[in-house]
Amino acid sequence: MATVRLTSHLYRFFPALKDRPIEVAAGSVAEVLRAVDAIAPGFTDYVLDERGALRRHVYLSIDNRIVIDRTTLSDRVADGATVYLFQALSGG
Repeated sequence: MATVRLTSHLYRFFPALKDRPIEVAAGSVAEVLRAVDAIAPGFTDYVLDERGALRRHVYLSIDNRIVIDRTTLSDRVADGATVYLFQALSGG
């Protein structure tokens, strides 16, 4: 199993994920995100664009390493790993 953690503001949009451990089967990043979407429908619509790639301001790390493949989400999430999703701040 892999643990998924989110920045606190994402829980506002997905209350089903708040105050509970998010543990899903290990696999590719795409598989992990689909598993989270099964718990909180609409989650992937929020973090992925219409092509299925990570949205421009969404970042994802696996055990504190930013994912390399933002397009097909093929990076592997090992059993026992922690996936962390966060949005970059932008603007001026």
